[in-house]
Order: sequence, then C-alpha cells, then structure tokens
Amino acid sequence: MAGENDKTVSAAILAIGDELLSGRTMDKNIGYIARYMTEIGVDVREARIVADEEERIVAALNELRSSYDYVFTTGGIGPTHDDITADAVAKAFGVPISHHPQALAILKERYEKLRGLELNEARLRMARIPDGGGLIENTVSGAPGIHIGNVFVMAGVPAIMQAMLDKVAPLLKTGRRMLSRTLKLSVAEGDIAAILEAVQKQYSGLSIGSYPFYNEQVFGTNVVLRARDEKLLDEAEAALREALGALAGNG
Repeated sequence: MAGENDKTVSAAILAIGDELLSGRTMDKNIGYIARYMTEIGVDVREARIVADEEERIVAALNELRSSYDYVFTTGGIGPTHDDITADAVAKAFGVPISHHPQALAILKERYEKLRGLELNEARLRMARIPDGGGLIENTVSGAPGIHIGNVFVMAGVPAIMQAMLDKVAPLLKTGRRMLSRTLKLSVAEGDIAAILEAVQKQYSGLSIGSYPFYNEQVFGTNVVLRARDEKLLDEAEAALREALGALAGNG
C-alpha cells in the first residue's frame, strides 16, 4: 500500500452491465472488493449497479469520484459493442480516448502466442484508454484495466478482476483497519434491541450490527461489533456481555 494513516479512506464500487440487472449474471465482485478493502484499511461506503448506458455510467461515476477517495468499476471493458465503460470514463473526465501504445503492445504480444485468434478490430477496442490514464496489469488474459485520477477500471470477469485488484492495492493510501468481533446469541433480535442501542450510545467510534437467524426452531442473533481501536472494542464487548448476562439472569 502507498501508506497508512489514522484518517478514514473511503471508496465506492460501480458495477456495470445489463446482465447484472437482468439477473442473467450474479455479481461476485462487489462483496470480494468490499472484503479486500476492509482488510487493507479502506472503507467501502457505497456500491451501485448501472446498465450499459453511457449517460448513466458517466453520471454515477462523476458523483462517486467526487464523494469518495477511490472508485472501483467492474465490467464493460471487453471487445464488443456494449463494452462502453472506457468511453464513459473518458467522457466523465472530459478527455479524448485513443489506442494506448503500451496496451497495443501487450495485446499484440498476447495474440501472437494464441493460435487461431486474430487481433482484429474488435479486440483492438481493449487497447483504447482515456488520455492521461494508466494501465492496470492483467496477468490472466492480457487486456489491461485503466487507472485515471481516483478511478480504477477493472474487468467484470471475477478471476480477472481479482488479479487486477492485486495490482491496484499497492497504489492505494490506506487508513486504520476496521476490527470486528461477532457474538452468536441464542436470543431473538427484538429481545436485545434496547441493550444494543444502549451500548452503541455508550461508546463513540463503535458500530453495532445485529443479524437475526433461525436455526432448528431456535431464533438467534449474530451481533457484530466494529471499531478501529482494539481497546475500545474490548471494552464494548465486555459491557455488552455483562448487559446480556443480566438479561439472562432476569429471565
């Protein structure tokens, strides 16, 4: 990573593709990116899915890149007519788009090694990069992603996106990692809501989430405590366990 600091570093994810909205393809990238960023100290604050419509991509991208430290996009950088992400990114930044010499060289080298596949006009589309943009290495299939400003443009195919993300991570400034603890309780969420609220109010910098489940005719709740300070997390967990113990004692 480019460097760690005590400040919060924020990010958003913009997943692009008609196939995601139609249900033909289940998105596997948003969760992966969110977990990855959490591990390195970047807070994903928002995720959106938009169709293959240039104006919608441009509008979403401009809003997100002005609101967060980083934006990660997935999808729409392949060789077909509906792969319009690169053009939309260029329009969002107000710059021309053209074939990038290094991207061309990468594709030529790759397709020279692939028998039966021609570097045709369609595949050459994958070498078009908005002016001023850099390349994100693609160790899986060759065709690079794009880095411009605070935006990282990656493939939609999960294996390729994941390989690109590994190349992106060292470029990012990161903040303090968010730590978490999970308590699995055999009690219904509604019975502990007041306790959770009281502990939440007691500790600034703490986030509490409750997630109910039903298992073998038993209602239960997973309670997740999140904070950047381990000492704070220890104190909050102890306070919560004490309060929950008192509840059980009164039951």
